[in-house]
Amino acid sequence: MQKTVTIYSTPTCVYCNMAKSFFKTNNVDYTEYNVASDMDKRKEMIDKTGQMGVPVIDLGGEIVVGFNEEKLKSSLGIS
Repeated sequence: MQKTVTIYSTPTCVYCNMAKSFFKTNNVDYTEYNVASDMDKRKEMIDKTGQMGVPVIDLGGEIVVGFNEEKLKSSLGIS
């Protein structure tokens, strides 16, 4: 079963763009929220993680802060 993938990001974040590129390369569907402009989603992200760093990636309830390719691969079952 595929997990619901959500990424909280900003347009200028290098690691956010790396994560989105990783998802595209591996055909992972995801929902993106720009927390630079969406204050409600920024608050949601801070409520989930207690911090402001991006990217925050929600893998069906499992939170990954930052771009950690190995963690994403293992959580999403990508070899």
